[in-house]
Amino acid sequence: MKILDLEQGSPEWFQARCGYATASNFSAVLAKGQGKTRQSYLLRVAAETLTGKPVETYSNGHMERGKEQEVDARSEYERIKQVMVQEVGLILHDEIKVAASPDFLVGDEGGGEIKSVIPTVQLETIRSGGYPSEHKAQIQGNLWISERQWWDFISWSPDLPAPLNVYIFRVTRDEEYISNLEKETILFLSDVSAYIENVLEIAQKASS
Repeated sequence: MKILDLEQGSPEWFQARCGYATASNFSAVLAKGQGKTRQSYLLRVAAETLTGKPVETYSNGHMERGKEQEVDARSEYERIKQVMVQEVGLILHDEIKVAASPDFLVGDEGGGEIKSVIPTVQLETIRSGGYPSEHKAQIQGNLWISERQWWDFISWSPDLPAPLNVYIFRVTRDEEYISNLEKETILFLSDVSAYIENVLEIAQKASS
């Protein structure tokens, strides 16, 4: 793996992940038979590959608030776990065009994913235990690309009083899931290449 020291959300960060399948979108990669989700993401990666320009380069108010809240969540995590975390920009796989942008790394074996949520979601997450299944592809993808052993899921809801404002659940590697994710991601990237070849062929015939 290769770790890039870039500010997440910066133009350089967007450019560095351009044309890559990213961990935050692995749920779309796995979304076979679920409408247009996978196809929409395939088109985005294809467009980035052809243009060399990132499609997603914007940041709205909600995203900015989330980034601001991550700072407080990281500090609280460090206090609770008595650790110092390492912030990184981007992690690239050595052989496959996939990338992950962890919220932080811990030592040589761990990492973390912060989700800022509204109080009602926080209460249900705590009551249910574990962590929401919609984040599994991203977290296991982070474990795969970073070659780490565990990942702490942190649900952060600052409007709630302590200890309800922060919920931490440790996720370990699911090797079977990661193996399937790797296989499906390779297939997805192959489909991107095939789509590009097909579109170029059609365009060349149309212009001849």
